[in-house]
Amino acid sequence: MNMNFERARFNMVEQQVRPWEVIDERVLQQMESIQREDFVPVRYRKLAFADLCVPLAHDQFMMRPKVEGRMLQALGLEDNETVLEIGTGSGYATACLAGLAQHVVSVEIFEDMSEEAAARLEEKGIANVELFHGDVMKGWQPEQAHDVVVVTGSVPEIPEAFRGWVNPGGRLFVVTGNSPAMEARVLTRVGVSDWVEESLFETVLPRLQNSEPPPAFEF
Repeated sequence: MNMNFERARFNMVEQQVRPWEVIDERVLQQMESIQREDFVPVRYRKLAFADLCVPLAHDQFMMRPKVEGRMLQALGLEDNETVLEIGTGSGYATACLAGLAQHVVSVEIFEDMSEEAAARLEEKGIANVELFHGDVMKGWQPEQAHDVVVVTGSVPEIPEAFRGWVNPGGRLFVVTGNSPAMEARVLTRVGVSDWVEESLFETVLPRLQNSEPPPAFEF
C-alpha cells in the first residue's frame, strides 16, 4: 500500500505541531509544504511524520516535528534576516529556515551528511542556503554574525563563541542541560553583553559533537 504523503504531512501539522501551541501560520505553512519524507533515510520514509526523532547516519537524529515547529515559531524569523544553523543534519530544518528567512548558513561536522543535505536542497530548488563542513567546537566559525543562530544538538552549557555569533537584537535557540531533563531556550541579545532569556519546553536532544568537556584526568 502506498502512503499518502500529502495527507500524512497535513496530519502531522494538524495533530502534532498545531496542538503543541504552534499557531504561527507561516511556520505551519512551511512545515506543510516541505516534503519531509524526502529528507529522511529511505528506510525510515514511513516514519517521516511520526512523533519521534528519526535516526540519521552517524548516530544523529532529526528533531520531532513538533519540536521543530516550536523552535521555528519561537525564533520569529523575518524574511530579511540571516540564520546560522549549527548542525545541518538531514537538511530538513535548513529548508524550513530558508523558507522563513533571507539567507541560511549551515555547518555540519559530517562531510557526507553535508553533501547529502546540499543535494536534497538543490533538488528542491532551495537556493538561499550556504552549506559548510566543519566543527564549531574546534575552530570553525562563520564569516560574520547572524540575526539568528540555531543549534540543532544539545550542549551542556552555551559556548561563549555562540553568543558572539548573534547580532544585536538577534536570537539564539539552544537546548542545554543533561538527559533526561534538557531545556530548550531562546536567548535574545538586547545589548553587547545583555540577554533576555525565555525557557520554551523540556526535551532531549543528542549532544552536539565534541561539546562535552573531556573527562577529568585521574591518577
